[in-house]
Formats: sequence, structure tokens, C-alpha cells
Amino acid sequence: MLPPKVTARVAVEAGVPDYWRKYVGLGGKVVGINRFGESAPAKEVFKLLGFTVDNVVKVVEEVI
Repeated sequence: MLPPKVTARVAVEAGVPDYWRKYVGLGGKVVGINRFGESAPAKEVFKLLGFTVDNVVKVVEEVI
């Protein structure tokens, strides 16, 4: 577990992000999926839903 003073937290979950919110706290962010029903090759779906290196780096930069 991270100490409470570490508030720059990001979780990446290829599923429902709600579980991770208690770990990232109010100052953190979760890259996750809040919907379902997409059907395509994984690479295309992940890009559509923001699961790319560029997007995760962007989210991390927003937190720090």
C-alpha cells in the first residue's frame, strides 16, 4: 500500500474502474471502462477506450 502522503496515483483497469477509486483517492485518476458492448480486435477497442500508452501518460501527467 502507498502511504497517505502519496496522492499522485493512477490505476489502469481494463474493466470497471470503481473498485480502484478508493486506492487512487480524490487526487488520483483511473483509466478504465464504464461501458460495454464494443466488439472489434483488441487493439482497436483499446485505442477507442483510451487504453494506449499516450493516453495513460497523459493521465499520469495530469495527476503529477
